[in-house]
Amino acid sequence: MKRFIGFVKKEFYHIFRDYRTMIILFGMPVAQILIFGFVISNEIKNVNIAIYDKSKDYITQEITNKILSSGYFILAENLSHSDEIHSVFKSGKAKEVIVFESDFAKKLLKNGKASVQLLADASDANTANLILNYTSAIIQKYSQNKSAAGQIPMQIIPETRMMYNESLKGVYMFVPGTIALILMLVSAMMTSISITREKEMGSMEILLVSPLKPIQIILGKVAPYLALSFVNAVTIILLGYFVFEVPVQGSVILLMFETVLFILMALSLGILISTAAKSQQTAMFISMFALMLPTMLLSGFIFPIENMPRILQWLAQCMPPKYFIVAIKNIMLKGTGMAYVWKETLVIAGLTIFFIILSLKKYKVRLE
Repeated sequence: MKRFIGFVKKEFYHIFRDYRTMIILFGMPVAQILIFGFVISNEIKNVNIAIYDKSKDYITQEITNKILSSGYFILAENLSHSDEIHSVFKSGKAKEVIVFESDFAKKLLKNGKASVQLLADASDANTANLILNYTSAIIQKYSQNKSAAGQIPMQIIPETRMMYNESLKGVYMFVPGTIALILMLVSAMMTSISITREKEMGSMEILLVSPLKPIQIILGKVAPYLALSFVNAVTIILLGYFVFEVPVQGSVILLMFETVLFILMALSLGILISTAAKSQQTAMFISMFALMLPTMLLSGFIFPIENMPRILQWLAQCMPPKYFIVAIKNIMLKGTGMAYVWKETLVIAGLTIFFIILSLKKYKVRLE
């Protein structure tokens, strides 16, 4: 029995001495419960909205103040013309536009009825539905309070409309997110494992002393994964279009360009991971923990970023998939061009160059 207890103690010592095991045992559960606890929410908050007030009377102003003081919405822009509605949606400045009809107060006081139009960006169907429900509830509450105060009965009729996804198909949200997730995992994970395998087998040292330059070795390793990842992306887009009827409203050429750029970024990130990982197991762990979970939780793929605590919103700004998902959603669902996705394109391109330079520097150090 003493031998068995001694053996168990030895195993405890081995576990406590290995910091990587300790991180897996205690760090991952804590990180996951904190991230899931803060990210997963059925509520909305800090949603950017725009208001197109054709009437500009005291009642529309009161309703606007009620909506903004609720804590759920932030006024991003006041519109002066109906032509600005599509622009504010395509630029991503607002997820909802509230349109008050002309002579709103006059019609309400004279006829007891007036209408307000609620337009929501339904490229994320679940969030759009929540936004419209919250806004409608606030307006209805205002109307009830006014009627209960002894004034004439008022009936404010919200007319809702879902933009870019009128049927509220969830697949419109999941296809772009799935593309980002698969490309991140296939490109980054497989590349990092492939290069790490060479290091484990000792063949990487042979490559490094060969006439091939580091850039040639890297390009040779990633070229097959670039082609295979592109085939994966095209397959998903075609399945989305023909099976799930997800439209491609914008330029197919621009969509393919953004896809290839994101693949290059993921490949360069995979190369960078391989420089830090000494084994395939470590490379897979880093890829799964540092790529899959952030892509699912912090990219806006499933959960709105504005619902998260401030620190997670800042962290989400560092997630490359966030920018790719925004870009392809705009192209596929809203039909936007480069004028609306140039910022996202610039961020992805900048990250690609940064990861490539850092990876090359790491390999040059190994050569020395």
